[in-house]
Amino acid sequence: MNFASLGLSEPVLKSILEQGYEKASPIQEQAIPVILEGQDVMAAAQTGTGKTAGFTLPILDLLSTGPRPQPNQVRTLILTPTRELAAQVGESVALYGKHLPLRSAVVFGGVKINPQMMKLRKGLDILVATPGRLLDLYNQKAVRFDHLEILVLDEADRMLDMGFVRDIRKIIQMLPTKRQNLLFSATFSNDIRKLAQEFVNNPAEISVSPRNTTAKTVEQWVYPVDKKKKSALLAQLIHENNWQQVLVFSRTKHGANRLTRFLEAEGIKAAAIHGNKSQGARTRALAEFKDGSIRILVATDIAARGLDIDQLPQVVNFDLPNVAEDYVHRIGRTGRAGATGQAVSLVCADEYSDLSGIERLIKEVIQRKFIEGFKPVNILPESRLDMRPIKAKKSKKPKQNHKDGQRSSENSRGHKPNEKNNQHIWKK
Repeated sequence: MNFASLGLSEPVLKSILEQGYEKASPIQEQAIPVILEGQDVMAAAQTGTGKTAGFTLPILDLLSTGPRPQPNQVRTLILTPTRELAAQVGESVALYGKHLPLRSAVVFGGVKINPQMMKLRKGLDILVATPGRLLDLYNQKAVRFDHLEILVLDEADRMLDMGFVRDIRKIIQMLPTKRQNLLFSATFSNDIRKLAQEFVNNPAEISVSPRNTTAKTVEQWVYPVDKKKKSALLAQLIHENNWQQVLVFSRTKHGANRLTRFLEAEGIKAAAIHGNKSQGARTRALAEFKDGSIRILVATDIAARGLDIDQLPQVVNFDLPNVAEDYVHRIGRTGRAGATGQAVSLVCADEYSDLSGIERLIKEVIQRKFIEGFKPVNILPESRLDMRPIKAKKSKKPKQNHKDGQRSSENSRGHKPNEKNNQHIWKK
């Protein structure tokens, strides 16, 4: 379906056409008309389906009419779990709203708060924020929501995983009860539905892909290899296949640093992004990865959440994730918008249970390949697909600091959690 038939205004359509887009993706086709009608929405869509434009386009259209924002007031609040995703959404708002007289800003922790407070003084049509920094700004009376019209929770499943549920509830209490609510998530888990019941009113429910499935356009395979030889195997694969742009997932930030140093020593330009890196370093590494200055970006799950990289050809799981659903999110970085991609996993014998959990989730056995010189001494057992129904897991409460009650995820002053442990503490 063409964007012109979805009911969007001329200024918004002009911005879309300038980006070379004509046809809407399935999530955009279903979500845009419903949002324009003012209805609440619950949408399940995987990474790379165009969901960000699916809510930013109609929001911009709705805000193009109506009163201008008052000082320190916000008309639309978009909550995201990470800095990178906040920046990405902010870029989309600016890009598609450039022909409209609207003001927007992005706020997150880890950077100075005063410039963000200055942007809020004139009032904003759209504020994109991470929960911790938003609470800081609210407590300092830098932002108010008396005239809020729309609330968006983006990547709601990841916000729950990262322990933001209490902050979300605090923020919802700050808002006027009469507003439009939009919730976007990779899946409709039981925890997501429970959260939605607290603030979404009679929503239109949209789902554009089967739950916990991988894109058909992504070719997946496993290389069984001993743990100590993973780095050497990755370097050989990069050299032999002449891979020019690869997103590599490491389970820990220390592992990401180690692998980056190894690749650099092998003459392969690489950079790491994780919770210990400053926002400036993360932004710089991503920019260099996108423009080809570096070939390999090594990332932890939390740092990579929300990365928007067009036509990414390869994703490599240097370590398998502990949480099977994260495998789907990881490889969703490639094969986007109908393009083809490759997802390669380097798997040692110790990771067999993680591999089994992933194959059970996606309901298929992933093809195995062997490279001469890297056949493992510690044999990776053959996969046996377990087709028993997967029971929903109860979310664990985030760890609390008994002294002051602060959550253990990145707090409002920019302190980071131990990223190594995040995958264990905040399982779905």
